[in-house]
Amino acid sequence: MRALDTRRADEKAMQAFDEAFEAFRQASEAQGGRLPVRREDIHPQLHDATAGTAFDRHYLYHPAWAARILARTRPAEHVDISSILHFSTLLSAFVPTRFYDFRPAAVHLHGLTTGAADLLSLPFEDGSVASLSCMHVLEHIGLGRYGDPLDPDGDLKAIRELVRVLAPGGDLLVATPVGAPRVQFNAHRVYDHERFAEAFAPLELIEFALIPEHGEEGLVVAPPPERVRAETYGCGCFWLRKPFL
Repeated sequence: MRALDTRRADEKAMQAFDEAFEAFRQASEAQGGRLPVRREDIHPQLHDATAGTAFDRHYLYHPAWAARILARTRPAEHVDISSILHFSTLLSAFVPTRFYDFRPAAVHLHGLTTGAADLLSLPFEDGSVASLSCMHVLEHIGLGRYGDPLDPDGDLKAIRELVRVLAPGGDLLVATPVGAPRVQFNAHRVYDHERFAEAFAPLELIEFALIPEHGEEGLVVAPPPERVRAETYGCGCFWLRKPFL
């Protein structure tokens, strides 16, 4: 039934498109035909006339959260491991940035260096990275979704690598799904936010922010634990720092 309703809606939208195309073509001709308007060039976009601009709450807010922290910490250089690529491309306009991924990205921008890296064996010396991020990544490690080996503890091994390479006094920014803990194979894991933070010991939690799955709120800093646990698929943003020992 849903497929039938969708097809009918598309047919109605296409009829409206055809009427709009013909009206635009005639108006263009009447105004001198500055650019060709031809049926063979059409590229129908049928579902963009919405009342508001839609966006993915996780992927809009968590890079915005990280960028605001880096605007405060002002690192000399930042290293990102596999976060959404546009975060590094924008950040590199202001902070020299190195981006690494299991599947390297051939991006060429001033201020941005890209390369290949396995999160289970990062190519950095112990305690050598002062500013580091790995956002919406750890929940995938070991599930095989991106061609990585299956490993139920892949996320924990990756966490240990991030802790290993982070410099004393250095900052690590992590984002991951939070709520009722579970594995949704092979898409991702969802974590209890408090137990997830504990896995980064001895790092100290500087800030925790929640991106609720639904509602009008954006970033909720320091939400009550019960608020986070009530989420089905919220996004937890963790600012962690390695202490000087």
